Amino acid sequence: MSHAEDHPSTRRDFLYYATGGVGAVATGAAVWPLINQMNPSADVQAASTKRVDVADLAPGTQLTVLFLGKPIFIRRRTEEEIAQGRADDDAANIVDGNARNPNIGDNASAADENRTLADFSGENTGEWLVMWGVCTHLGCVPLGDGAGDFGGWFCPCHGSHYDTAGRIRRGPAPENLWVPNAAFVDETTILLG
Repeated sequence: MSHAEDHPSTRRDFLYYATGGVGAVATGAAVWPLINQMNPSADVQAASTKRVDVADLAPGTQLTVLFLGKPIFIRRRTEEEIAQGRADDDAANIVDGNARNPNIGDNASAADENRTLADFSGENTGEWLVMWGVCTHLGCVPLGDGAGDFGGWFCPCHGSHYDTAGRIRRGPAPENLWVPNAAFVDETTILLG
């Protein structure tokens, strides 16, 4: 009796395993490009963040930058605008009580301090206000620099009025202007995204 007769299926098993292994590698090689093409391209990844230099932005002025195809309002508020925003925290006609600020959480109140950005040291003095420049009614771009009845922004499309903290006060817009993901990365640079 020979050794091959003791294990008649050894060679056949080897061929099955080898064929299965080659098939698995070939399938993986064919499927990987299909899966990998679903990852964002380098230009999309590069566009997902933006650094904005605010060194030359004087108090009482606003800078508008384009980010992800939409305007972002960056306003360096004056002491008067900060005081007005804080005084309006108790106003009865604040339509949306949510801060709409993903930097601090989903259910934060619309208080002025919850709508503004802390500086590089982490102190939130209320000086920096960063918001998407898109009306929450139908997506028009509101006019700034004290426009409207509340000293903030006014949407010319359908008449929404926002206060100095970007909160909806009157008009058809249902929500406050949204705050984007943003933070100071040094004393004069804001990172969006």
